[in-house]
Amino acid sequence: MPPTPFTPPAPPETRSRSPFKLAGVFASAVAVALAMTACQPLQALEPAPEREEVTTASLDGKTIVEGGDLVMALSAEPDRLDPTTSSSLYTRYVMQTMCQKLYDIDASGELIPQLATELPEVSEDGLTITIPVRQDAVFADGAEFNAEAVRQTLDRHLNLEGSSRASELGPITSIEATDEYTVEITYETPFAPLTAALADRAGMMLSPQALDAAGENFGDSPVCVGPFKFVDRVPQTSISVERDPLYYDAENVHLDTITYRIITDANIRAANLRSGDVHVADTISPQDIDALIQEDGIGILQVGSLGYQGLTINLGNTDGVGEPVGTIDTPLAQEAAVRMALSMSIDREALVNTVFNSWYQPACSPISPESPFTSELSEACPPFDPEGAVALLEEAGIETPYEIEMQVSNAPDTLRFAQALQAAVSEEGAFSLTIVPVEYSTLLDVQSRGDFEMLQLGWSGRVDPHGNMFNFLSTGGGNNYSGYSVDEVDTLLREAAQATDDDERAELYGQVVEKIQEDNPLIYLYRVRSLTAYTTNIAGVETFADGVVHLSNVAFIENEGAQP
Repeated sequence: MPPTPFTPPAPPETRSRSPFKLAGVFASAVAVALAMTACQPLQALEPAPEREEVTTASLDGKTIVEGGDLVMALSAEPDRLDPTTSSSLYTRYVMQTMCQKLYDIDASGELIPQLATELPEVSEDGLTITIPVRQDAVFADGAEFNAEAVRQTLDRHLNLEGSSRASELGPITSIEATDEYTVEITYETPFAPLTAALADRAGMMLSPQALDAAGENFGDSPVCVGPFKFVDRVPQTSISVERDPLYYDAENVHLDTITYRIITDANIRAANLRSGDVHVADTISPQDIDALIQEDGIGILQVGSLGYQGLTINLGNTDGVGEPVGTIDTPLAQEAAVRMALSMSIDREALVNTVFNSWYQPACSPISPESPFTSELSEACPPFDPEGAVALLEEAGIETPYEIEMQVSNAPDTLRFAQALQAAVSEEGAFSLTIVPVEYSTLLDVQSRGDFEMLQLGWSGRVDPHGNMFNFLSTGGGNNYSGYSVDEVDTLLREAAQATDDDERAELYGQVVEKIQEDNPLIYLYRVRSLTAYTTNIAGVETFADGVVHLSNVAFIENEGAQP
């Protein structure tokens, strides 16, 4: 049975302690608590400084040294290198060099063709999508890239058991190769997010020859169209790729090889960067970034995120993600009041600014304020009111402190935040968190299996809100790790995907956020700033708001430090 929703009474007039905007729904939701506590104003914090967006270390004006072996330090190990089933940001890093997509995004977040030659043509009724594809591409194993290869890949994304892409692609009724280089996709109802979905893993094209040979084991040795091709993987250590001579734009590929070396400790990544043992490092710690910015021979890319970090609460994921919702008979899973009290116990702004030195931003929803789909509802935040949280728990008959086990990745910055959160929610005696550190790739498996009470993980973000919400919040969604299932939310998400007007879609997504902030299957906490460091003897590195570091066109350059 689904968790019982919490519907509090109408509130008296109150003033909020929150430094954030308070939506009307939250004035209602916390009425009991606010009526029972005196609301003292939150101490004002210094506003976070504005940060310059630096997305590219340009090759313009540089003298390229052809060849060389580049090493990138990855902050976590990727999951299986299969675009159909993957859920890790770090897999996207590696796949970016090997597996091109039908579409991509540019530095400004605009959708652009990649293996497609034009943006999709949509029929007047919105049900038929026509996509022309490149005629000069081949897969790394020599198989021809054509419309039939696209059809076969999309069919796998839709139908492979365990696919994380099926719900990203919407209600497709048929996919046909209408000629050698044209694909036609037919929908049951209009589906506005398709192009954005095809600019991520759902748009990565897989060799039919390799699929026929490897089947479900495709991710052990993936074969795609891309500047580089897979060489080998040493678990928990490294992944290697090499230049693909069959790539259609091979003249603009300059490196011989790229090795992705797994270095989970941010301090060690920074030390390896300083020593020159690695040339690029992702996810630089806010503890290190200010010092690295001042150092000669090191450059920094920085960009805000379309994604979020948050707490996923297991409401009904008893048999694994995508399976029918089960029953978890605990107050946390069953009572929305308990989850709302937890959200009210968190001073997002203070925690984020303190733990991350004001480099990250507080977040209360899956929609970035920078998104064209933002709205007043999606930017509203729950109040910070720890006394009110205690009152909510007492009203619900919950003994305090309420104990929760929280699994988190064992990265130092994540643990630092988890410990600060643990201390913060215990101050008024409402909650007692037990932190369980877990290796990142193991934590991905834990959330898929539903083997958790609460965990802290994030999502790197997509340009269309559908990619941040549908899979996570719709019944049976491929990333619905909480086991959340509410008909109202399912309906709103479907209506938002079918709408063609951006303002209408923004309003519908805002209504979803409003409902999610009542039910709190996910408690959104903050948005990272993607901080990528590189040695200045290379150029061509890029990172955009979707969080992916691009290495496809990187080159070593003259007169900028040591040579390869």
